[in-house]
Amino acid sequence: MAFNNPIRAVRQGEELSAQKLKEFLIKNDLIVSTASELVAHQFSNGYSNLTYLLQIEHREYVLRRPPFNAPKRGHDMGREYKVLKHLNPVFDKTPKVFVYTEDETIIGAPFYLMEKVDGEILSAKAAFKRQIPPDEFKTISNTWLDTFVAFHEIDYKAVGLSNLGKPDGYVNRQVLNWGKQYLAAATDDVPEAEKVMQWMDINQPKRYDHSLIHNDFKYDNVVFSGSDWKNISAILDWEMCTLGDPLMDLGTSLGYWTTNDDAEFMKQGLPSPTVMKGNPTRTEIVHQYALKSGRSIDHLVFYYAYGLFKIAVIAQQIYYRYKHGHTSDPKFANLNRAAGLCCKTAWRAIQKKQIDNLN
Repeated sequence: MAFNNPIRAVRQGEELSAQKLKEFLIKNDLIVSTASELVAHQFSNGYSNLTYLLQIEHREYVLRRPPFNAPKRGHDMGREYKVLKHLNPVFDKTPKVFVYTEDETIIGAPFYLMEKVDGEILSAKAAFKRQIPPDEFKTISNTWLDTFVAFHEIDYKAVGLSNLGKPDGYVNRQVLNWGKQYLAAATDDVPEAEKVMQWMDINQPKRYDHSLIHNDFKYDNVVFSGSDWKNISAILDWEMCTLGDPLMDLGTSLGYWTTNDDAEFMKQGLPSPTVMKGNPTRTEIVHQYALKSGRSIDHLVFYYAYGLFKIAVIAQQIYYRYKHGHTSDPKFANLNRAAGLCCKTAWRAIQKKQIDNLN
């Protein structure tokens, strides 16, 4: 994780057992004495897995664990650790990992430890605070997209990740599974959700490339190595990485890519630095991706609608946990509204047969 990802005191109810952690650290040769003071903080960004900064013996480790009372699906720490361990030697945008354990007696859940990566994380709040000029965003977006394309070009078979997923049939499974997950977590009546599910089922592409896909590739999940924005030192949040259609990955990124021309409720619901001047439109991102990757994109509206719907499901699932008292973080209180607006925007894109100018 990066130094400007905001940290805070550990939230009540999400504390770690310092003594058990120190015993684990010394057992794995990561510290020299259990008498050393361990200071733990919690990263405040993110809506899914819990991420902590551990400071001990002039060293810093990042700990990742699933949320409390969350289903294992989508929160598989062993899977995330495996991806990072295999990619780190061949892809320099991958953080180094140290150890993974399924022993839940230490902190109450499986977890792994990775390095802390210093650099710039471009959250909406950070970008607006710095008032990044348009010419810098041209560099930022180009670096971001170059890294995305390079990631999709990795030979997953050569790095030992052939068993990470089943790319054949991936698109159909995603359409079915995300639909089921939405219905299981639904709390509000959103007619557009059902319409989007039905449309995607009929209009999904049948042929597509296979590659590693990150499934959450956006500005605030990469660490820029410096303020010249010409290099990304690390990609974060690998919990949903799998094998599938790289354009599904692009679609998810487009879902988060709000622009200044979007409706105000969309910009507020999905806050992103991409609304600032100098960033390309979603259509321009697609054209640049096609140019850099050599892939043709024939089902553009499908991929964008899918990306928005998946974001809607993730937001709805977190809200469902919040509503039923499984988490108390107040930032989750309006995620049902965010889920609804994603479904409505997806349906608007389908009706207009375009991914920009959806007001």
